[in-house]
Amino acid sequence: MVTSNKDLMTQAREALSGRWGLAVGAFFVYMLIAVIPGCVPTKYPLWSAGGGIIVLLIGGAFALGIATFSLAIARKGEANLEMIFSGFKHFGKALGLYLLMCLFIVLWAVLLIVPGIIAAISYGLAFFIMSDDPNIGVMEALKKSKKMMYGYKWKYFCLGLRFIGWVLLGILSLGIGLLWIMPYMNVSYAKFYEDVKANYVEGQ
Repeated sequence: MVTSNKDLMTQAREALSGRWGLAVGAFFVYMLIAVIPGCVPTKYPLWSAGGGIIVLLIGGAFALGIATFSLAIARKGEANLEMIFSGFKHFGKALGLYLLMCLFIVLWAVLLIVPGIIAAISYGLAFFIMSDDPNIGVMEALKKSKKMMYGYKWKYFCLGLRFIGWVLLGILSLGIGLLWIMPYMNVSYAKFYEDVKANYVEGQ
């Protein structure tokens, strides 16, 4: 049975109850290392370019680590700050998955914006899949995400829409509110993955 997005968000809040401090701390470290360096403008172009390249290179490992951390919270299992760095144990695969996702999304977006959005949604579960099965191949993770998202892309899109207001409030708070919103979003997406996974028949 498919769970409504509203209920998934409620489940995410329940999973985060008593763990907000850990979640906020983890996402603060993540933003400090993997997001802010690529966003801060500087008068030195080479420095900016170098920061952007570093953020690109570590993006996959952190995306995998965040997926692992979010799943641990969503499943009410053991979670700790070190989990956001766990993707570096599979650095090559995580980087490959991250780069291929970006490439495919950009290629589809070149045609039209809508196909690009659809592609991004289709691959939205790939890092959760790789977190659950680190031995899976990069292309296999992407293909499995597309299969699992069949019939759920609109639901995934609507889940994202529910956070637009929250994100805007986070931005208006000079980004401070995002430290609470990002864990809420990511754990909600982890709950979405769990729900889809429970209704997915392998090989369909």
